[in-house]
Amino acid sequence: MVFLIKWSTPPMAYRQHLRRFLSSAAARAAAPIPARSIPRSSGTSAQSARIRELGRLGSLREAREVFDAMPFRDIIAWNSMILAYCNNGMPDAARSLAHEISGGNLRTGTILLSCYARAGRVRDARRVFDEMPLRNTVAWNAMVTCYVQNGDITLARRLFDAMPSRDVSSWNTMLTGYCHSRQMVDARNLFEQMPERNMVSWTVMISGYVLIEQHGKAWDIFRMMHYEGMSPEQPNLVSVLSAISNLGNLNILESIHALVHKAGFERDVVISTAILNVYTRGVSMLDTAVKFFEGMTERNEYTWSTMIAALSQGGRIGDAVAVYQRDPIKSAPSRTAMLTGLARCGRIDDARILFDQIPEPNIVSWNAMMTGYMQNEMVDEAEELFNRMPFRNTISWAGMIAGYAQNGRSEQALVLLQALHRNGMLPSLSSLTSSLFACSNIEALETGKQVHSLAVKAGCQYNSYVCNALITMYAKCRNIGFVRQIFDRMTAKDTVSYNSLITALVQNNMLEEARDTFDNMPSRDVVSWTTIISAYAQADQGNEAVEMFRSMLQVHELPNSPILTLLLGVGGNLGASKLGQQIHTIAVKLGMDSGLIVANALISMYFKCGSADSLKVFDSMEEQDIFTWNTIITGYAQHGLGREAIRMYQQMESAGVLPNEVTFVGLLHACSHSGLVDEGRQFFKSMSSDYGLTSLLEHYASMVDLLGRAGDVQGALQFIYDMPIEPDAVIWSALLGACKIHKNVEIGRRAAEKLFSIEPSNAGNYVMLSNIYSSQGMWDEVAKVRKLMKEQGVNKEPGCSWMQIKNRMHSFVTGDEEHESIQDIHATLWELYTLLKATGYVPDTEFVLHDIDEEQKESSLLYHSEKLAVAYGLLVTPKGMPIQIMKNLRICGDCHAFVKFVSHVTKREIDIRDGNRFHHFRNGNCSCGDFW
Repeated sequence: MVFLIKWSTPPMAYRQHLRRFLSSAAARAAAPIPARSIPRSSGTSAQSARIRELGRLGSLREAREVFDAMPFRDIIAWNSMILAYCNNGMPDAARSLAHEISGGNLRTGTILLSCYARAGRVRDARRVFDEMPLRNTVAWNAMVTCYVQNGDITLARRLFDAMPSRDVSSWNTMLTGYCHSRQMVDARNLFEQMPERNMVSWTVMISGYVLIEQHGKAWDIFRMMHYEGMSPEQPNLVSVLSAISNLGNLNILESIHALVHKAGFERDVVISTAILNVYTRGVSMLDTAVKFFEGMTERNEYTWSTMIAALSQGGRIGDAVAVYQRDPIKSAPSRTAMLTGLARCGRIDDARILFDQIPEPNIVSWNAMMTGYMQNEMVDEAEELFNRMPFRNTISWAGMIAGYAQNGRSEQALVLLQALHRNGMLPSLSSLTSSLFACSNIEALETGKQVHSLAVKAGCQYNSYVCNALITMYAKCRNIGFVRQIFDRMTAKDTVSYNSLITALVQNNMLEEARDTFDNMPSRDVVSWTTIISAYAQADQGNEAVEMFRSMLQVHELPNSPILTLLLGVGGNLGASKLGQQIHTIAVKLGMDSGLIVANALISMYFKCGSADSLKVFDSMEEQDIFTWNTIITGYAQHGLGREAIRMYQQMESAGVLPNEVTFVGLLHACSHSGLVDEGRQFFKSMSSDYGLTSLLEHYASMVDLLGRAGDVQGALQFIYDMPIEPDAVIWSALLGACKIHKNVEIGRRAAEKLFSIEPSNAGNYVMLSNIYSSQGMWDEVAKVRKLMKEQGVNKEPGCSWMQIKNRMHSFVTGDEEHESIQDIHATLWELYTLLKATGYVPDTEFVLHDIDEEQKESSLLYHSEKLAVAYGLLVTPKGMPIQIMKNLRICGDCHAFVKFVSHVTKREIDIRDGNRFHHFRNGNCSCGDFW
């Protein structure tokens, strides 16, 4: 038989190719005879197919038994066994087998190359490529694909440019690389240069624009393809439907419907399923999706599973079950989608029943059930299932390792990684990143370094996912030097990489460097903005956080709920009610105000700003969780409204919500600031007797504060001595504060001595002891305390008050001379001082910590920061308008009395939030009842 061969390469190129082949053949002839030879024909296709099937199922041992039992093996059999190893994450075993046949053929090399590429081992893949005696375009394409898959677009393009010849697959591979790395400008340029395009080219471009969420451009590419006379095909239509699902344009969807009918795809179940998928993208369109589903003339297993998954994810698990029951086949994808949905909504027992009904569950079903257990924090059950699995693939190992790490069992995750390695398998990218996450959780630096070494051994130390996980791990372990090295050595840095670096810098208190990195990012996403805004908020730089938020809006980046929650916290901490209201308005526009996290943050913000809108938000909520109730109880406590806090607690009990430790901290705090001693004792007892909760240091501190504030200082001291745990600084500070209120010198001295040993740098402790001494005229003791402060290098934190006037924040410090209106403020203060003295106000000079004459003491008191703020508020706000002031420290007794008199004389409502609570001054009285 004669075969006519048409050479596709030029004669000269072919002669060079032939010489290379002959040289290689001569070298092989001179080498020792290999241990195995490969028969040219054997009729072994059935055994080869069986090996491939077993490999696909993860049954490597059985596959190898079939392979070893074959009396004759052709190259297809060898490649089938090599492929089985590759598909199960064992590239080194595959390569060892290939060495037994001296590397095999072109197909063998390409299998190995692709295997190393999937494992992220780029250098090993390149070594295989370089060692191949012959390379065809398929091999070149595979190596370019390797670089593309692992994010090194620069090397991919360099190899692409060096290719001796290219086919349309070569161009499409490079095009795919640009699209996957979101470099759509380069992708478009390459697309325009292509000598020929096929349907894959158009589909890749559409998918690329979908990836960067430029869905309009994706639709434009599809239209351009249509105008150039290309008839759409099934993959092409599926891709463009993905873009349409995000455009929200029903007219475009209708035009695609018409095109589908015109092109003869109206009965194509794959296209119909893709259209169904468009409808299922949004919960609001689920009814339309169901209607379309019911109208489909043909459905496949993915149609059923798509509908089941959509209904499950949309919270309509009952409807999902109903659709599943109608599925005539109940295929593996359908069953898996159903058990996944049941597990997601907490019906894990029903999911297990369904799993047990599957006659022969495949690996996907096993993995889904195991993941369901992990999602429901049933780690032991997941472990039992994992141990029972008849076969496991890399996803099984990765899922188990991730489940351990995410459920607080990081040590077990790392033990399982060792077991995976002992089984001769190199970990997948997912296993490596989950293991590094586990190391981060427990700050296991040395183990993290070992996992890093394993990543190097696996050849994926430059993979972006692994690098990002390494950055996070080293940052958590406070090794910023390694963080820098890894980031600098990354061959492909994406937005996630920059976000990881920013987070690492923030965690290591390097905010300026984090901001520089943020400013130099090539592109940003909502996570980038969230990270930097959060960093400023946590560093108490609320104004910078707000400015970053404004910049975010200017570049049209929509905020997510974490950003809104952060900014509501900033508004609450600053007492900036107008800022909080603006964030509230944005939340309403984005439809996020009804979410539990944002709604809880709104309640907290309004309470901290002294606004009754907190109750309006609470009353408007469709559901409340324990955080909601805790927030409102704590809010009432901040305002000294103990009875209201108790009433809300009773409502919470009636609603069937169980309290937690935070609930009782809020209740005890509320009782303390309202003098409800008996009620507080009862709540403290109820914690353990009624709910089995263990009292924490915060609860003991609240009890000490409750007893001491009510005047039972000796009882508070005895309570500390009777505690089953060692008292901390907060507890001794509560006792010292009570001694200051009730002028108990002896116990105050003992409490202060404890505090000086626990936290010698806390200026507040020295100041409180000085206040106790000065109230008794013990100036020698005051001097000793001041000397001790000087020796310890402790400086008193200056009193600071601030207020928001016409969208501008005004701040004042005690003795302030810097404010633009300070002369007018001083003049107003003297007018008030003279007027108030005439109405009975007497300055309480015991709060002056210096032994000076009475007139100087009165003058010193006059310029406390809250008095300056009150005077400014009277100057610049309309008559009768309420004044709201925030203060960093506890308001002193003299300022408290002063503001009461001011509220009476001026008929103004004045609210002051100090470091402990709110004071609402009305007509000469304060909401605290002089009990603070």
